[in-house]
Amino acid sequence: MSIADDYLYFHQRMLGHGVIFSFVGYVSESILFSLGEALKQKMRLEATDANVTKRLFSVFVEQVQNIIRYSDERLEAGSGRPSEMGSGMVTVGRDEAHFFVVCGNIVKHDEGASLCRRLEALAAMDSAAIRSHYREKLREPAEESDRGASIGLIEIARRSTRPIEFGLADLGDGRAFFCLKAYI
Repeated sequence: MSIADDYLYFHQRMLGHGVIFSFVGYVSESILFSLGEALKQKMRLEATDANVTKRLFSVFVEQVQNIIRYSDERLEAGSGRPSEMGSGMVTVGRDEAHFFVVCGNIVKHDEGASLCRRLEALAAMDSAAIRSHYREKLREPAEESDRGASIGLIEIARRSTRPIEFGLADLGDGRAFFCLKAYI
């Protein structure tokens, strides 16, 4: 099998899953901005409803920011401090009725398990309960260790038109691959 065959198979498989936009690798705020502009332009060219585009873009930004902030695969700045660059994947696609945004990245296993517990609680709520929970969280003082993920996850759940899907795949070294899919 040639390299062209390998990548043709990959390309066809992605298209078969409804993927219209995908990025894998290290991402920063500036890359997020560029990817976001490309996504907005794609949606404009397809004359997607403005409300759908706004919701999709919001979920996309939240998902990519979670990769930037929480990926366990990070590039180190010259001073030895973690840079604001994390590695992961983000995919935007469309099934027969909805757009979707999927992100995935490697996290510390304990952090991933905590994320799943918070997402399970959100998945058990209806849209009114999610809105109420969101308002409560906005009134609470931010925890010192919190970098905004709680509000971001609630924001994703609020904007989703179907229950969010998520999972954690154990990598066996104290780390896991976390994945989150939201439908718009």
